Amino acid sequence: MSLSQQTGYGSPRPAASCDHDHSHDGAPVENALISARDLWLRRGGRDIIAGVNLDVLPGEIVTLIGPNGAGKTTLVRLVLGIEKPDSGRIIRPASTRIGYVPQRFEVDAAIPMTVEGFLALGGSASAKEIANTLDEVGARRTGHQQLSKLSGGETQRVLIARALLRRPNLLILDEPASGVDFAGEAELYELVGKLRDERHLGILLVSHDLHVVMAKSDRVICLNGHVCCSGEPEHVSQHSEYARIFGPKGASSLSVYRHHHDHAHDLTGEPKPLAPDDTHGRGS
Repeated sequence: MSLSQQTGYGSPRPAASCDHDHSHDGAPVENALISARDLWLRRGGRDIIAGVNLDVLPGEIVTLIGPNGAGKTTLVRLVLGIEKPDSGRIIRPASTRIGYVPQRFEVDAAIPMTVEGFLALGGSASAKEIANTLDEVGARRTGHQQLSKLSGGETQRVLIARALLRRPNLLILDEPASGVDFAGEAELYELVGKLRDERHLGILLVSHDLHVVMAKSDRVICLNGHVCCSGEPEHVSQHSEYARIFGPKGASSLSVYRHHHDHAHDLTGEPKPLAPDDTHGRGS
């Protein structure tokens, strides 16, 4: 994925430098599953989305991060066509099939419905396909359970199964770990990575779980109305705009990435020695 941007509220500002490629400012990237060019959306006298460009390619995980109110869900809604931008364009090839997992999903406990019944609604999936897809997401035992009785993690897996039954090549997940306990977050993102690998999906992911997604993503986009910075996770985590948004303490706890070398990098990109117990440590 390559992303470039104009930034600012109301008027363009210079793009933040974060080692991303500016060659895709005009035409969409070849083979992109979906592209956005120069998207703007203004509400209540302010720019909610300001000059954002985006491409998602097959087989990569692109993660949108940013503070509350940064426009992440709004950008997803624009990409999906649920909302229309004031200006800019969305390019979606005819071959792109989208599976979508929304941020919020409310179940009326007064309406009896099993998971299998829910997954069969409005589609042509066979009982075998439903069972196999539930198995794929680690939720096969939920098939005969009431949808309203599921845990947060089980509900999210069922929603991912529902998205997969559309046979997508692009999966869009808006806060998929919402309602999932800490122990379940890593498992959920492991599942996302597994689906990417096995199905060769392009994945656009919105998340606040920085400590998990920064390690699982191929590209990270730091959004705050405009794109503050974007690129590979280790580059974004060292960028000054990332530190400004998430605060020095929050950023420093996430920012250091390690090589299979004898040093690490701090927020400024300066090398620093590894602690003794890290010299054989995690690579990037």
